[in-house]
Amino acid sequence: MDVLVFATSVRQKRQVSRVQNLLTKVPAIAQWNFDLEDCDNILRIEAKDISPRFIESLLQKAGIHCQELEY
Repeated sequence: MDVLVFATSVRQKRQVSRVQNLLTKVPAIAQWNFDLEDCDNILRIEAKDISPRFIESLLQKAGIHCQELEY
């Protein structure tokens, strides 16, 4: 299982709900969560065999900025 970490433009819980609808449809994602108290509004995803670019593209199509962070 890989852990992917992204900075996002998500700032409100209603935006989290919109992202939830996208992420729950991806079978490779085991778990995900947001840290909206972090200055980068972090999205952490546990997934198997999924590209960070796929996640970035998925969220950007929904109008949400998403950029992988190196950790």
